[in-house]
Amino acid sequence: MLDKQTLFAISLFPYLGFLYFLTRSRQTPRLALIGFYVLLIFVAVTIPAGIYAQRVYGAELANVDWLHGSAESFLSLSNILVVLGFRQAVLTWRKRSQTPSS
Repeated sequence: MLDKQTLFAISLFPYLGFLYFLTRSRQTPRLALIGFYVLLIFVAVTIPAGIYAQRVYGAELANVDWLHGSAESFLSLSNILVVLGFRQAVLTWRKRSQTPSS
């Protein structure tokens, strides 16, 4: 049976494929695409934070509030950027569809 760390590591490969095709399609709003990439920063921060929590506090990352909250802030930032990027795209699309063509 796979443990959670192994599954976490394995899940990175499909996500990298997702980013590759999303970037290549050139149809994703830029700000949303940046948000999807910021999720990689979340992953990069979470791994060492988890190791630090284990070594210094002898606990899982989720049980060290200040460290866990700091790492999770990158997840929040990622989500905000994705939402704002798609919101901007929807507003632009609405504006274009309401403007009569010349």
